[in-house]
Amino acid sequence: MAITIGDFEVASQVVEWIEFAAIAMIAASVVIAVGARIYQILQPEGRQPMLAFKHVISGGLLIGLDLLVASDIIKSVTIEPTLENIAGVGLLVLIRTFLSWTLIVESEGHWP
Repeated sequence: MAITIGDFEVASQVVEWIEFAAIAMIAASVVIAVGARIYQILQPEGRQPMLAFKHVISGGLLIGLDLLVASDIIKSVTIEPTLENIAGVGLLVLIRTFLSWTLIVESEGHWP
């Protein structure tokens, strides 16, 4: 079956898969970070467990946010291409950029 411009079922499924991947990435990073934090707390050497925790969480959140932005771009360009939706994606990209900067500052201690 050939994909035509009027057939948005494939695009809708791709958007759903990307959104699922984003949710899975964020959830996995939280689980891994909490597990690593607990493991590091139980270790006798005095490593900085909070720093590693922040790095894992930040990385997962950044990847998850990138995936969510990608799904919103696909959705707004192919499924619902209205000026309002494209403006919404633009605002979302601005918010995502601000969030990524604050996550980097939080995890690394300096501006990117």
